[in-house]
Amino acid sequence: MKIKAVGYTRVSSKGQQKDGTGLERQEQTITEFANKNDYEITIVYKEAFTGTDADRPEFLLMLAELLSNGIRVIIIERLDRLARDLMVQMQLVSMLCTKKLTLISADTGFNVTESYNSDPMNKMMLQVQGAFAELDKSMLVLKLKKARQAKKAKTGRCEGRKPYGYHDSEKPILERIKQLNRKPRGGVRLGCYEIANILNKEGLATRTGKKWSGVVVKRIITRQGWSK
Repeated sequence: MKIKAVGYTRVSSKGQQKDGTGLERQEQTITEFANKNDYEITIVYKEAFTGTDADRPEFLLMLAELLSNGIRVIIIERLDRLARDLMVQMQLVSMLCTKKLTLISADTGFNVTESYNSDPMNKMMLQVQGAFAELDKSMLVLKLKKARQAKKAKTGRCEGRKPYGYHDSEKPILERIKQLNRKPRGGVRLGCYEIANILNKEGLATRTGKKWSGVVVKRIITRQGWSK
């Protein structure tokens, strides 16, 4: 008879969650391990949350449900999917031990909680793995930071919120703002608040769906250089 278990997958951001590749790969590894070792995966919890924080919503939901449904086994792809920060990793493993839950790493078959409880040497190895995961994260952060700085030096922009008009759906509205901002021959240029009122009356939506304001219109006009 197969032992009931749950899977836990984690990526560091919602962007990775939408992309799906990281979570899908982890779930596949977990499922393959479970099938080979007589575990039945009842549910896979999917989290998009930093690996340096222990207070993560999906993980806590998983704990609450496990403590009420009687399932006692959690399978992860590998230890850094639990946490990449050593202190957070040890904190979460300790928490699982106190709840008498079993954590298994699918890539090695390593029973993390059992080793944490019983063998000082394995506990040390667990800490070493966590330290390397933390080091790997720090090196990745540094690498990405340098890449962003290089891109910003070359193009003047790097990631961050895209300016209004970047998306195709926003281009017609951006053109309408430009049209309203033009100074008519012999006339007076409309103010930003007047333009905002016209956009709202015409039912043209902002990126967030809120009403247009003079401040937002002014910011767009200034960024585009139309106020000159």
